[in-house]
Amino acid sequence: SIMTTEFVFLHPDATVEESFARIRSVGIDKETIYTCYVTQNRVLLGVVTVRRLLLSAYETKIRDIMETNVLSVNTHDDKEDVAQMLNKYDLSAIPVVDGDNRLVGIVTFDDAMDVIEEETTEDFEKMAAILPSDKPYLKTGVFETWRSRIPWLMLLMLSATFTGIIITKFESALAACVVLTSFIPMLSGTGGNSGSQSSVAVIRALSLDDEIDFSDLIAVVWKESRVAILCGVCLACANFVKMMVVDRWLMNNPAVTPMVALVVCLTLVFTVLCAKVVGCTLPMAAEKIGIDPAV
Repeated sequence: SIMTTEFVFLHPDATVEESFARIRSVGIDKETIYTCYVTQNRVLLGVVTVRRLLLSAYETKIRDIMETNVLSVNTHDDKEDVAQMLNKYDLSAIPVVDGDNRLVGIVTFDDAMDVIEEETTEDFEKMAAILPSDKPYLKTGVFETWRSRIPWLMLLMLSATFTGIIITKFESALAACVVLTSFIPMLSGTGGNSGSQSSVAVIRALSLDDEIDFSDLIAVVWKESRVAILCGVCLACANFVKMMVVDRWLMNNPAVTPMVALVVCLTLVFTVLCAKVVGCTLPMAAEKIGIDPAV
């Protein structure tokens, strides 16, 4: 769907001089002339660049200077995979072949950039709990925007009720030290932020294909656990000082004792640890079972 049929193809038995004549005659209407494809009966045999032609003698045959180890994609390959391949190998264009290795088109890097931008935008919309839309923001109607956002908001609101159920189970414990309840928003917010950091990093690594896959799960969890401990300890130390100076001294709240601050800070460490482990595990599990990790 994104390929173009406007490319230059050369015959393997043609000379460099004959090939230049062909490029001059047909190249004006082509998408690119820098990379030329060598075909015989439409079957892709190799590729040669104009630079290689310029540096070769006029009488040289194309088959003697063409590169036969050609990276190509199939007509039914996913466009995002094709874009990633162009990016990975720094190609200006990549040939598209059918099941019989016949050259049917090329995909250029500018087409790949459009695909990458489109897919990245879609992933960001999914991660922001918005159903993807192809329309620009100002051209999307109010009701259409509402329909794209309300399903996720409804799901997230209902799932958040589980937090209330958990807190209810600990009512008696919280009643013994009511001041602890004031730190629940900070703990849950920090946990959410910590998990988001891990999940975004892992989703990006998964999208690059060659960075990580499901077999690296243990290595990823081990790394994120160590990062979580470091982050959690630093946050806990800063929070302990804040609780002692701001909550206890400046706000004159005697209920915030060093023991209360220690409980909150230890909870903070474990919250960050759990959040980062879950944040890095869920995208990899989703990828394994065939669900888009951005969801």
